[in-house]
Amino acid sequence: MNVTSAGQFAGLTVIAQAGTYFEMAILQFIVNLRYLLMSAALSQKLSPDTKTVHRLGIAYGVTDEIFGISIARKGLLDPRYSYGAILAAVTGWVGGTVLGASAGAILPEMVVSALGIALYGMFLAIIIPPAREERPVLIAVISGMALATVCWYMPGLRSLSQGMRIILVTVVVAGICAVLWPVGDEKAE
Repeated sequence: MNVTSAGQFAGLTVIAQAGTYFEMAILQFIVNLRYLLMSAALSQKLSPDTKTVHRLGIAYGVTDEIFGISIARKGLLDPRYSYGAILAAVTGWVGGTVLGASAGAILPEMVVSALGIALYGMFLAIIIPPAREERPVLIAVISGMALATVCWYMPGLRSLSQGMRIILVTVVVAGICAVLWPVGDEKAE
């Protein structure tokens, strides 16, 4: 029931490291909290006449990719556009999962491991364009990587599970960025 790849990836990390249910709950809350913010931003692009059932449908399908194409769209957001984007994305994700699981069962282990890099490539494809255009995004990305490295090598922080380190880095970097670069009120065009 977790539509987000970041939430799934973070969850698998906690499971692989035999993390606690508490870590899983906190990590999923923090990793997926951005979707609450994304949904709030997208709600400003909906007509005041948009029915609650459509708002809920759109909110269910909000992911990084859907948010990115929806927020970039000029003018008010039509629920049909959102449903089309969600349907295309979900079909691709499910189809890709089925294809990947099937291929993973027949491909050599070395090839399967090499294909694991694709997830990182997707994250880079999402992060690089806004980081090139907006300095705060670039600083947030670099700060996140730097703090994650510090957490990996610093003796006191290294003893934390990977899930707790992800939580720590996310909260600290997001908090600092929110203070340094608050987003003002913007009206939909």
